[in-house]
Amino acid sequence: MPLEEINKEKDTSEENVLSEYRRFLPSEVHHELWTKEFLLFVENLSVSFDGFKAVDIPCFGIRHGELRVIIGPNGAGKTTFCDLVSGKTKPSTGSVYYDGKNVTNFEESDIALMGIGRKFQTPTVFDSLTTYENLMLALPGNQYWKNNLLRSESKEEKSKIEEILSKVNLSDSKDKLAKSLSHGQRQWLAISALIISKPKLLLVDEPAAGLTDLETEKTADLLMELAEEHTLVVIEHDMDFVRRLGQKVTVLNEGKVLAEGNLEQMEENEEVMEAYLGR
Repeated sequence: MPLEEINKEKDTSEENVLSEYRRFLPSEVHHELWTKEFLLFVENLSVSFDGFKAVDIPCFGIRHGELRVIIGPNGAGKTTFCDLVSGKTKPSTGSVYYDGKNVTNFEESDIALMGIGRKFQTPTVFDSLTTYENLMLALPGNQYWKNNLLRSESKEEKSKIEEILSKVNLSDSKDKLAKSLSHGQRQWLAISALIISKPKLLLVDEPAAGLTDLETEKTADLLMELAEEHTLVVIEHDMDFVRRLGQKVTVLNEGKVLAEGNLEQMEENEEVMEAYLGR
């Protein structure tokens, strides 16, 4: 098949995948229409590094209360997409809308304070602090140095910390230094620190990486429980983990949205098989 025809087919495929989002473009519809439907929306979003487009997404959104899984081969743009959403990287073109606001030019710290929490692939915890102290530091308002030095947690906050520790099976480890926890426990602690900061949107990067089978099951169950109260975007490579979550999957490839649907549909999609699943 000629290259022009192949590219035309790819353009048509992408158009079909993104059709549900095009009805909600913030630049074209009333503010209330898209904000009621989506917590996160991006429009004409792209970023290039040394002439290479790492992300090139005409439109895409995450609905309020949704747990969305993003998969794709290495270099597909998954982590870069989260960098753009969280303000870590500024886009070359386009806009990022979150919670009814255009946050494209906001600083990363300001976006975090607005309610976007992020867990990176490697758990980000303070090794020299105990499990309990890590969560105390993550309490809303404790991001400011004066509060860290002068403020004690309230009874309600203590109760909340205990509740979260119980939820992630870390109650018996609350007085242990974070550096003594297993990899799986550190993942749960990092997720717990996000939860206690009361984000509206959680960006969770490869939560199953390096976990045992039992830890993987517990982590999937934890994310499903969190999805009852939060909006989540989960980046993952472990297909068994994705299958256990049982949620809508978005496939990225070469910075573009290749396909969407449940995992079974993705495993029957020839383009996805070729790009990611090794067939």
